[in-house]
Amino acid sequence: MGGGAEARESGEIAVDELNKRRFLWGVGLAWAPWIPALIGIGYAFRDAFRGISEQKATGLGAIAGGLSELFVLYGIGAILVGQVAAIVLLIKAFSPGHFVRSLFSVVSICLSGLMLLLAGLFFCMSWFLNHHGY
Repeated sequence: MGGGAEARESGEIAVDELNKRRFLWGVGLAWAPWIPALIGIGYAFRDAFRGISEQKATGLGAIAGGLSELFVLYGIGAILVGQVAAIVLLIKAFSPGHFVRSLFSVVSICLSGLMLLLAGLFFCMSWFLNHHGY
């Protein structure tokens, strides 16, 4: 007889382990795009103060320009999918009794929302500039 308390404890441990895994995956997905974004911003500021010389792209340079557009498209698509997955995982990882985890989840969800907003603004501005050629 008995065993009800033991089963309940093992069930709670399994649920807490699942929430911990969801939390870690969600945080990883939420924060991963910010690292290259911050590095890119650093390079942009560095290059903003340098003179950019205009050169004709020939050979491999012309091919690399076309490939970079493709990589940007797939990269932004991956960011969108990753951020939505991060939000879902972090929302599912909320659990009572874990204040720090919940607080970090809220901050990560806000950062994911900001990244989605920035990607949306990028798409809107790209569409606007393509259709209203200045």
